[in-house]
Amino acid sequence: MVRLFGPLVGLFFAVALLWSFGVGAIQAIREPEPATAVQVYHLAPHEPEPGFSFNGAFGKFDRAQLQRGFQVYKEVCSNCHSLHFVAFRDLAALGYSEAEVKAIAKDWSNKAKVVDPKTGDETQRDNVPADHFPKVYYAGTGNPPDLSLVTKARHEGPEYVYSLLTGYQDQPAELLKRFPDSKTPDGLYYNPYFANLNIAMPAPLADDQVTYGDGTKATKQQMAADVAAFLTWTAEPKMEKRKQTGWAVLGFLLAATVLAYLAKRNIWARVH
Repeated sequence: MVRLFGPLVGLFFAVALLWSFGVGAIQAIREPEPATAVQVYHLAPHEPEPGFSFNGAFGKFDRAQLQRGFQVYKEVCSNCHSLHFVAFRDLAALGYSEAEVKAIAKDWSNKAKVVDPKTGDETQRDNVPADHFPKVYYAGTGNPPDLSLVTKARHEGPEYVYSLLTGYQDQPAELLKRFPDSKTPDGLYYNPYFANLNIAMPAPLADDQVTYGDGTKATKQQMAADVAAFLTWTAEPKMEKRKQTGWAVLGFLLAATVLAYLAKRNIWARVH
């Protein structure tokens, strides 16, 4: 009875899935979703020309690139965007010495805010390595997001950040002709990599905006790639360790599978 009931249950679920898929396909064919400006002109995020060194199963962070990306964040992005889930002491993983980390924390423009437990008064002090990057209180329009996890919160995160930073352009005449109501409002900027094409942040990068200590040419594309790599590290600082652990686990599972197969052959060798 149990043997008969099991296949019937499986058949029921298979039929239900096929029916659900068929109904959805028929509705999609009969009532196609009308094309919008975003769907027509939104482009797939792309990598910089050399690609990102951390992509792929064996990818690793380029420490020099991470330091350059941190410099771009510090000199350009930190005026508006927080990095509140990262502590100053985490920068040691980028190759900074203990003294350099202390200096970076102390010289950071936004000071740490502390509350006196007795009086409840809020005071400010210099940051120390154990502190997280202070939150930024932006006085302008819009609400700039915290960038700590931005590459995990966006599909194809590093590529998205790179494409967004390099994607500012004039609004295409073809777009306005096809969708007259899609004109970019005053105070916003057209960027085909942003979800609704119009973004409140003006283009943040320009050639030679920073001076790299290692002599790398600070083009807009180079700075965008560097800060995208840095923000990938802030979102997943243990990426390299995770990949190493993954390969070790796969090796263990492969060895266990081979041993299990050999044990099965040995146990059932005399059974005909």
